[in-house]
Amino acid sequence: MSFVVQPQAMHFDGPLALRSGASISGYTLAYETYGALNAARSNAVLVCHALNASHHVAGVYEGQPGSEGWWDNMVGPGKPLDTDRFFVIGINNLGSCFGSTGPADIDPATGRSRGADFPVVTVEDWVEAQALLLDRLGITRLAAVMGGSLGGMQALSWPIQYPDRVAHAVVIASAPNLNAENIAFNEVARRAIVTDPDFHGGHFYEHGTVPKRGLRIARMIGHITYLSDDVMNTRFGRELRDAVAYKYTTQDVEFQIESYLRYQGDKFSEYFDANTYLLITRALDYFDPAAAYGGRLADALAGCQTRFLLASFTTDWRFAPARSREIVRALLDNRLDVSYAEIDAPHGHDAFLLDDPRYLNLVRAYFGRVAAEVGAA
Repeated sequence: MSFVVQPQAMHFDGPLALRSGASISGYTLAYETYGALNAARSNAVLVCHALNASHHVAGVYEGQPGSEGWWDNMVGPGKPLDTDRFFVIGINNLGSCFGSTGPADIDPATGRSRGADFPVVTVEDWVEAQALLLDRLGITRLAAVMGGSLGGMQALSWPIQYPDRVAHAVVIASAPNLNAENIAFNEVARRAIVTDPDFHGGHFYEHGTVPKRGLRIARMIGHITYLSDDVMNTRFGRELRDAVAYKYTTQDVEFQIESYLRYQGDKFSEYFDANTYLLITRALDYFDPAAAYGGRLADALAGCQTRFLLASFTTDWRFAPARSREIVRALLDNRLDVSYAEIDAPHGHDAFLLDDPRYLNLVRAYFGRVAAEVGAA
């Protein structure tokens, strides 16, 4: 059963220096909290979100049916990340379109939407902004940081940037950087957006348009990569919308998989901001903590003082298990405490959001250990 939650916002007069060399001031971060912070302030867990998610990790908004958080099966009372034991924080990343300052917001200096002028942001920038918000909440050390996919990259970056501020990092279905194939998928999706005539160089707000065609295609491309071949064949196969083939023109929707992808694309184009999509996929592309160490991931992780849980899924070809094993090897090279699970699941990359009992029980057991450490058992 979901619980009722209330979104919050925290304003920072800034400035926040970004890795690009730019800075942003006068920004706001949207966030939510669940559970209670204990007297020792030792039971806080930060959950980092992936590409199209937000600070709304769990629970529901009062009077809004269907408003469950994106990880509601993972976080809540009695759930694997148990809010009866932990104080859980979800923060919407800078540049997003769900409450934190982003491209659609007005720049006080110009009186115009920031649009394409919004500065480039990185995973490391997001982690720094998260740390500033935690400072305001009086949380100097996290019991754990947790995330899947792009959220897992943030969870990996936390103990690199703030080794003394996080006891555990839970990194799920993630990677130490994107391979060329993943960057290529992101670039094709971005080109779909920027070549949409309604994009107007990123300043479409002033033209009263939305590049929905580009957003639809971008989402369709992304969604293909989130599902495994097995899942697509099982759910859709070569099934036609009608029993008779050749009924439609070449531009019509004939196969069930086509109908599904178009539905996902249409839905996405109604709520997601095109400039935010460009920003977040670029942050994915840029993330590579080993780059500053000649490509040696073990050197990048050498200063970590954190214990780790990593999990991957056998049919996830976008963030394949081999990428998680790279992180595990680098942690072991540093003699760090790491647990790793490779789960045989058919769902592809989306498995980290689903209800696989083995996966949920793994996370539950790990957070049971964390709870015992912080006196929240």
